[in-house]
Amino acid sequence: MKKVNDVILRTVIKGVVLIILTLGVYLFFSGHNAPGGGFIGGLVLGSAIVLLYITYDIETIQKKMPFDFKKVAALGVLLATGTAIGSLYFDVPFLSQTDGYFNIPILGEKHLSTVTIFEAGVALTVIGTLVTIILSISEDD
Repeated sequence: MKKVNDVILRTVIKGVVLIILTLGVYLFFSGHNAPGGGFIGGLVLGSAIVLLYITYDIETIQKKMPFDFKKVAALGVLLATGTAIGSLYFDVPFLSQTDGYFNIPILGEKHLSTVTIFEAGVALTVIGTLVTIILSISEDD
């Protein structure tokens, strides 16, 4: 089978993926105080990865990103569950959160919350599951 010369597509996708990843990170971090969060951020980030798999072949992306996305999903579940169960060790209600203001060198003083760790677990679970499903479907050809 002859490979199609898709130089323009691959060049444009590099910029588009950067924009999608930036949007995904923004949605992830804005989720605690506005619409967004781990689920929608994970969907957007996962869609950027799927777009790379569609544009390039699976082997090329696997060499650049050697992740087992099933393990990424499992790590996300463990992270989300760990933060939820962690509240029980401090004798507070299940899924309680704590927060504070921290001085981050480049960003300055930022408000951080333990819910961000939970949302990171949700995002990793969504990314891992989304990419695993898409890769499973593509193997059935």
